[in-house]
Amino acid sequence: MISLQHLYLRREQTQILEDVTLEMHQGENWVILGRNGSGKTTILEMLTGYLFPSSGTVTVLGHKYGEVDIREVRKEIGYIGPSLMEKLSLSDPVWEVVATGAYAFLRFYQTIPEEVKVQAIALLEEMNLGDLAFHPFGTLSQGERKKAMLARCLMGNPKLLIMDEPCAGLDLYEREKMLAEVDKLKQRNVMVVYVTHHVEEIVPLFTHVALIHGGQLAGAGRKEEVLTKEMLQAVYDLPVEVEWQDERPWIKIKAGGNTH
Repeated sequence: MISLQHLYLRREQTQILEDVTLEMHQGENWVILGRNGSGKTTILEMLTGYLFPSSGTVTVLGHKYGEVDIREVRKEIGYIGPSLMEKLSLSDPVWEVVATGAYAFLRFYQTIPEEVKVQAIALLEEMNLGDLAFHPFGTLSQGERKKAMLARCLMGNPKLLIMDEPCAGLDLYEREKMLAEVDKLKQRNVMVVYVTHHVEEIVPLFTHVALIHGGQLAGAGRKEEVLTKEMLQAVYDLPVEVEWQDERPWIKIKAGGNTH
């Protein structure tokens, strides 16, 4: 499904990515995990074709970038991220914002087919937002907006769904509501790649983790194999313990401060 081979990215004197090689297969859902500035979002931008490596190859859904029309590939990819949220109209009704996902529009300027409207409202009802379908998008809470964005992505029936820190800025209640919707994606035929720096967002949906540290791949594989105390201590430079509950990891910081 996704093949990243020997990716390097250099900007002037700064090495952003260094020899990142990663294979993601059908049936796997991945989290790209790492500290702020580690290179996580850079990898996402390469997956969506908005950024190209200095060297190396990116292949997504069988399409090798540089040899295909990336605009066509993007039609098969759903994306949730802060840059898209800022472009949507706060005055449009929620169902209409969701419906634009069927066409990859930001706004409608023509009549919307009734079946598209019905599909949008049905998706909102699935996410317990049906009673807000006719409210202006701007009246929703941050958590509700992000769930509406997820519904918008699903309108296009994507093969790949890329999520860039969708729980950023949410309180505990709204984060857990959002994560519940993310976890329900296992009922759909879609591969998910999710970026975060919070281990506790790795819900049961996710099978694999790529741990990024300083632009390099510190570890990649099944989440239970990568999310070890030793690996996380090396990346986060803190004395940690990892506890698992219902296929979900939780980190505790041990008393004593820094590992050094």
